[in-house]
Amino acid sequence: MNSDRTAATTHVTHGESDIVRVCAPGRLHLGFLDLNGNLGRKFGSLGLAIDQPATELTLARANSDVVEGEETERAGRALQRFKALLKLDRCYRVHITNSIPAHAGLGSGTQLAMAVGGALAAIEGLETELRELAEMQNRGARSAIGMAAFETGGFVVDGGRGQSDSAPPVVVRGQFPTSWRILLVLDPHSVGVHGARESAAFEKLAPMHADVSAELCRVTLMQLLPSLAEVDIAAFGAAVAEVQRINGRYFSSEQGGGIWSSEAVAETVKDMAALGAVGIGQSSWGPTGFAFVDSQSKASEIVASVEPEARRYGLKLLIARGRNHGAKVHYPNG
Repeated sequence: MNSDRTAATTHVTHGESDIVRVCAPGRLHLGFLDLNGNLGRKFGSLGLAIDQPATELTLARANSDVVEGEETERAGRALQRFKALLKLDRCYRVHITNSIPAHAGLGSGTQLAMAVGGALAAIEGLETELRELAEMQNRGARSAIGMAAFETGGFVVDGGRGQSDSAPPVVVRGQFPTSWRILLVLDPHSVGVHGARESAAFEKLAPMHADVSAELCRVTLMQLLPSLAEVDIAAFGAAVAEVQRINGRYFSSEQGGGIWSSEAVAETVKDMAALGAVGIGQSSWGPTGFAFVDSQSKASEIVASVEPEARRYGLKLLIARGRNHGAKVHYPNG
């Protein structure tokens, strides 16, 4: 593990191509560390960049603004806001070929906004920092995991929101073991808490007891991060499960009284655990569930076992890898 924050370029100055392609990774939000706030900072997050699902788009100069493909409404809003903030008077065609499912706990909004902003900065040769682009779109209000996934990838811990308006600082950025796999369980028929409802939920929640926050920080520092550095998946899984248990209990009142937003997802990841997966949980407000295994062969074996029942529930299963680099910016004609 390390605290390196230079694992990916934070701005692009090419500016010579008329088309830019961006591939932005999804992310898992594994839990908050401190929802008490009596030390002057609040939230603090654990997260991981993953190779799929991902957002992929191309942005090209055009005679008029056109947004096509998936997630056109959100991408169109991001394009117009960036043009105004960056004082760009040109027009662009944005084509989104793949998008992360919206409101599924995978960071779709942040990745889409940063992909649009990053593409604009790249095509126009702007020196704008990627983090600044995200903040322009009001991303990072509680967590910097999505920003860090776009910038550097890897396993990330942010230090929580302080008194400034800036997004939380990244305090740890580590490599995720390349042989490990993440089993993802997606529920296309359900969405997690988001938008105004999410803001209202945080307003209603009582402050977390300081001793609970202390335990979350202790588990992270003394179990989760060392086990990741030593590539000890059993200890890592136990730590993730404990972080999830504590967070789930805290947020249960805003999730219908339980720690899962989709019972079908819950049953499936529990079945995965019975077959040897570790660290089961729900990313952010869900409904996406996850579990970890130490090899591709184990991942394939578990997916084959649970897929018939998951299909009956209408769920989608993916085998993802941790992504140890940030978004890719490519110039097809450059």
